[in-house]
Amino acid sequence: MIRIEKAWVGCVDLEPPTLRTDAIQSFVRQETPIVRLSCSDGSEGVGYTYTIGTGGSSVLALLVDHLLPRLIGRDPECIEAIWRDLLFHTHATHVGAVTSLALAAIDTALWDRRARVQGLPLWQLAGGARARVPVYTTEGGWLQLSPEELVAQALEAQAQGFAGAKVKVGRPHASEDAARLAAVRAAVGPGFELMVDANQAFSYSEALRRVHALDGLGLAWFEEPMPADDVMGHRELAARSPIPIAVGESLYSPGQFGDYVRAQACHVVQVDVARVGGITPWLKVAHLAECANLAVCPHFLMELHVSLSCAVPNAAWVEYIPQLDTIARSRIAIQDGHALPPQEPGLGIDWDWAQIEARTRAQASVG
Repeated sequence: MIRIEKAWVGCVDLEPPTLRTDAIQSFVRQETPIVRLSCSDGSEGVGYTYTIGTGGSSVLALLVDHLLPRLIGRDPECIEAIWRDLLFHTHATHVGAVTSLALAAIDTALWDRRARVQGLPLWQLAGGARARVPVYTTEGGWLQLSPEELVAQALEAQAQGFAGAKVKVGRPHASEDAARLAAVRAAVGPGFELMVDANQAFSYSEALRRVHALDGLGLAWFEEPMPADDVMGHRELAARSPIPIAVGESLYSPGQFGDYVRAQACHVVQVDVARVGGITPWLKVAHLAECANLAVCPHFLMELHVSLSCAVPNAAWVEYIPQLDTIARSRIAIQDGHALPPQEPGLGIDWDWAQIEARTRAQASVG
């Protein structure tokens, strides 16, 4: 029987190519733990996870001290069993971001190995629902930009072939957000999709005020208007908002998504493969959303989400934010406003191991 014999993990810091500021924070760097699993048959799998600047050392410690040692000797094909065993081993720290992020690094490595062994790209192995998915960009639209800069970047994205763009909201007064979005809409016209993101900045009353201030601009969704743990507040807002409400990047388990779906508290599900704990739970959430006739528009990690979005029938968008370019030779393919999934077996990420080795600030091996 095939067994996992060795696990390596290293953490790489990646600087964002542009300043990213939203209503509550700045994205200063991406801490990127990378897991590499080696098996008795010579097969390997590589997975990864991320933070936006804090907590990477905690994710690394959880992997090294508690999770990776439990992989040695396990059958790598038993992905569901391994995920559940590790979940219950960390039961006292779950549901939570650090645990889910650590689980994701292992789970994505196991799926990568399985796809490589079977000679299939991830999008086909996980479902193969479609060969492309619409793509929008979040590389412009940050909160610190002037209206003129927002317009210029939106027009550039449109010219580059993107089908939509996201704009951050959360200026001191609702009228500022409305004026900024109105300027962008006037520039790009009605056929270019615009999404807005508040990053959990508002109270219920202010969120309600803002959605009505932005009504009439043809927005695709209003993302994270309130703190993610306010399920009932989102239910009330979703019932009263003229703009679809999107949540998910700050939810860390399928059960939390289940709470939102049962409460009819959102219209768009933005499940993040790292923050929910890996590909195994991501697929559960995507199919849960499908059963409720909800669209999936995953958050960040486009290099993974392009494949997962093509695996399921209800994914509506992939978010374009390049972040692995300095440590991977592969690039996401975009054609006619759509992202195309990699065709190579596995996750489809061509890691640059020389760059990873040079940039690794902490590492450990088990087995």
